Amino acid sequence: MVTSKSKESTMITSSEYKKRLSRLRRNVYMDGKLIDRDHPRLEGAVNVIAKTYDIINDPEFKEYEDVLTATSHLTGKKINRFCNIHRSMADLMAKQKMTRLTCHQVGGCIARCMGIDSSNAISVISYEADKAYGTEYHKRFEKWLKEFQDNDCTAACAQTDVKGHRPLRPHEQPDPDLYLRIVEKKSDGIVIKGAKVHISYSPIEEWMMVLPTRRLTKEEGDWAVACAVPADDDGVKLVVSAANYETSDLMGAPGPFGSADAMVIFDNVFVPWERVFLCGEYEFGGQLALMFALYHRHSYTGCKPAMTDVLTGAIALMAECNGIEKEHHVRDRLVEMISTSELCYGAGIAAAINGQKSGSGTYVPDMLYCNVSRRHAGVNIYHEFDALADIAGGMPATLPREGDWNHPEIGPLIAKYMKRNPNMPIEDIHRAFRWVQAISCSELAGVMQYAGVHGGGSPRMEQIAIMGSYDVEKTKNIAKRLSGIKVKDKYSFDRFGVKPGER
Repeated sequence: MVTSKSKESTMITSSEYKKRLSRLRRNVYMDGKLIDRDHPRLEGAVNVIAKTYDIINDPEFKEYEDVLTATSHLTGKKINRFCNIHRSMADLMAKQKMTRLTCHQVGGCIARCMGIDSSNAISVISYEADKAYGTEYHKRFEKWLKEFQDNDCTAACAQTDVKGHRPLRPHEQPDPDLYLRIVEKKSDGIVIKGAKVHISYSPIEEWMMVLPTRRLTKEEGDWAVACAVPADDDGVKLVVSAANYETSDLMGAPGPFGSADAMVIFDNVFVPWERVFLCGEYEFGGQLALMFALYHRHSYTGCKPAMTDVLTGAIALMAECNGIEKEHHVRDRLVEMISTSELCYGAGIAAAINGQKSGSGTYVPDMLYCNVSRRHAGVNIYHEFDALADIAGGMPATLPREGDWNHPEIGPLIAKYMKRNPNMPIEDIHRAFRWVQAISCSELAGVMQYAGVHGGGSPRMEQIAIMGSYDVEKTKNIAKRLSGIKVKDKYSFDRFGVKPGER
């Protein structure tokens, strides 16, 4: 568990982050072995989070300081924006911009959005639960958050339950632990049991923010639990799947970067009351699940455009390598990519502009625009990789190994026959194809494609959210009026272009 650092500074360096990781209890399992958090397979994921610390002190990004940092509404201290609670439309837009900027630096997910999104969701719903029940969840959360911000911590969000037999609700399952639940309430805290899956970057983060995964009924109070758990706490076990880009230091590429997801098992984990933010209030369990999804889909309006930017750049680079950058079909592909990224990003801006301030003072993005953006990104992810394969050709899949390029006899022959654009040095052609191979043909590439579809919730849930937040009857009434059919309802422009402050 993390100990408090000096109060003189709230932001740490990547070296300090790595030192804190090394002090965590060994509870990470991979391929049947208990491993340390500095295991080579976790290096790529660690490097991703390290970038969120390094970039703040990088002179090249000095002009983005106000995007990368924020002022805590609790302490007035300067903090890493990944630890911030949004208090305005400007905060939401800065978070979106920060996410896109930092994702560019690692070529994919920036890992810390789960912490900021779950914290903001708890900030909203804990306040509402207190208002309804007279509890003190919000006060507990803010006390915990101060320590989290002062230590510049990282957090994963443990939300997705294993769910067992899908047609059955949590209380109907033959094994009640298939949705994480409270198994005991004590005078000093609670005991929770269950497992969460697909928990991104959890093996190399310091906290687990435990949230419900779905709407709950009055029979399911035991499953309505939200709390903060140290990642190395007694009873916590992480079973890891990790993937990395296959890049080489010899090529001059940054990184390596990668991902690390886990099944997180909570085997009778004790949580003191000061870190419990919901306990049995079933109606707020579903609200909290939806609120996290909303914030997380707003984060996707930054990270998914960033990923499309990376693939757009890869297409342009492959076109240059092949000497076809001026061809019309290349331009068509680039326009498709740009349209996807900017529509997703624009919807995220609209979500901020049309957002609302909650009772706790935390700013909430608009549901419709967040979900439209996320769905648009998800349905296009495989199309984007298809566009890259089209322009790159088959070489990324069959590129000779790096050792062959460096072989004294075979290497010069490979260089001779790999030459394409006469204006590009063969070394840069090799670098370009090696990198495109990493982002499109590697183990991590497959993970990224699935994450592009399912990250932040399944496409089905996005469809439900879109239909639930859009008034189709109003559009039908427009059609009725234009066709001469009388309409009883008064015409309303709401949902077709609301100005900030109108709602």
